[in-house]
Parts: sequence; structure tokens; C-alpha cells
Amino acid sequence: MIDHVSIPVSDLAAAAQFYDPVLAPLGMQRVADRGRSIGFGKTYPELWLNLREGCSANTDSGHHVCLRAPSAAAVQAFYAAAINGGGRSEREPGPYPGVVTTYYCAFILDLDGNKIEVATFPRP
Repeated sequence: MIDHVSIPVSDLAAAAQFYDPVLAPLGMQRVADRGRSIGFGKTYPELWLNLREGCSANTDSGHHVCLRAPSAAAVQAFYAAAINGGGRSEREPGPYPGVVTTYYCAFILDLDGNKIEVATFPRP
């Protein structure tokens, strides 16, 4: 089981401002600030943004993180907030054929090119 993940960002203040509304539909908010790192989560840091000088903004970093959403509506709200905040679409919200089951998800690239997926597993 994964406890938390971290992603590199080139501008910590801009990344945190981007993620504030993007993670809100998932019930996540800023819960820690260590100067060069900001942690988002529900009650403890689950996703860390870490300042990395030399990180190239707006390129595909190769990082991919999938966060669980409580509903398809939350996936849609995440996606809309990301696009409105300057993120780029990698896959619009919709059903996706997974390895085990079809699930509902969306993919975005954040301001630094980190691929963030949000998924929910609706029950029939």
C-alpha cells in the first residue's frame, strides 16, 4: 500500500495555486508546508509538491500518479479545474477499459508536465 507520493515542480507557489482547486473535488487540501515542499491530503500529506530547480515546465516529465476520486462528478470537477488552471488534457473524463474492470477517469498534465490521473470505480 502506498502512503504518499511526491512530484517535482519548477515553481512551488504556482504549483500549489494550481493544485488548490484541482484537488478540492477529491477532498484534499494543503495540510503541510515545509518551505520547499507542500503536502496535500485529507488528514495528512498524501501528495507532495517538491521544488526542484532545473525542472522543465510544460514538458512531459514521465511522472504519472493516479488519485482516487469518490465519484464521476469529482473526476469531472478535477478535470475542469485543471484545464481552467492552465493544465493540459491528456484524456477527457469518461469510461476507460482497465486491466481488471472498466473505470471512469481523466488524465491531465500539470504545469510541469506531471501526468495526473483521477479515477473512480462506479458500481453497476
